[in-house]
Amino acid sequence: PMYVLIGIWGSSMEIEGQGPFRSLFKKVGVGLKEYGAMKLTLYLLAGSAFILIGILLLWVEGGRQLGGGTFNYLALKEATFHGGLGRTMFLLFYVGFGVLAGIWPFHTWSPDGHAAAPAAGSMLHAGVLMKLGAYGNLRVAVTNMPDAATVYLPWVGALCCFNIIYGGLVATAQRDMKFVVGYSSSSHMGYVLLGIATMNLIGMEGAVFLMFAHGVMTALAFSLIGFYYEQTHTRMLDDLGGLMKRMPFIGTLFMIMTMASAGLPGFANFVSELLVIVGAWHAKMYVPAILAVWGIVVTGVYLLRTMKTAFLGKMPARWDSLVDAKTPFQKLPYVLLATVLLVFGFWPKPLLRLIEQGVTPIVESLDAAKQRAAGTSLGMRDAPPAPTGLPK
Repeated sequence: PMYVLIGIWGSSMEIEGQGPFRSLFKKVGVGLKEYGAMKLTLYLLAGSAFILIGILLLWVEGGRQLGGGTFNYLALKEATFHGGLGRTMFLLFYVGFGVLAGIWPFHTWSPDGHAAAPAAGSMLHAGVLMKLGAYGNLRVAVTNMPDAATVYLPWVGALCCFNIIYGGLVATAQRDMKFVVGYSSSSHMGYVLLGIATMNLIGMEGAVFLMFAHGVMTALAFSLIGFYYEQTHTRMLDDLGGLMKRMPFIGTLFMIMTMASAGLPGFANFVSELLVIVGAWHAKMYVPAILAVWGIVVTGVYLLRTMKTAFLGKMPARWDSLVDAKTPFQKLPYVLLATVLLVFGFWPKPLLRLIEQGVTPIVESLDAAKQRAAGTSLGMRDAPPAPTGLPK
């Protein structure tokens, strides 16, 4: 569906390449809606191919253990996938769903898709599509292959740092506001994947909570960008300025979104990111935890700069005719999204209780896998040397 939404109702803003890639950018049409739709589709199809192979392996190996092939997820949870096959299946699912989640270095489809999509398409893209990838990683890869997860998730935690820091630095260099939020989404998905990689209750609760909080926050961001884009027909920061004078309501909501995305206390994003960082520290992932803190600093830099450039300062004369959201019907969607972020920022307990019910069994299975791995290594170390000859 995203291919159709972007290819038909999307917007184009051609991007000029720099240096040796200048002619290539023009040839493939980087920035055009057709380019964004096709790139998104090809990346997601490639990720889905990995997932499909993993599903077929679930059918074959699960059927061998359960006495018949099945796609019943509850039944497949009773099967065990150990050894090389389990590790292969984990990588297939994690890479496949990771592409959907925008994991580095398979993340570049996401900002291009954001920039070309209409406002509603961008809201679905960031709020649903990317979160589906993280959900699949947690619910399928980690849940069904816990032994392989204990082997690979520490490496995934290191990989998430590229999402957090690299995504934030690239967002800082953007001049298109949709690209700013698009690369910001890739950066924040790094926190989600880092929370999953902690393999403890605190970090995983934070990851799931951030899936919810970031989905609401990005929906608010893209809806606000879509509101003024309908009148200005530009998203370039260099073309904007002083919009707060003509759009005080939209500007105020954009500032609220900026504070939420930057992890200001009082918003749901702060609670979730704090849980992820604390979970990483408890898991002795000290370097990723420190880099995650610096990622919040980088987020504040590019979002505050975006707010200052677009909504503050001197307003060009051509924007004198801009109209703010005035009717209650126009204001209601933005107010609802901002209210959700504030309510769960000040009172996260009901949602955390709900998340805990789903995450606890996964953490328990990971703990059991760690104990099995520790017992196996201990047994191999204490066992007597194997006989050199074959038994009679």
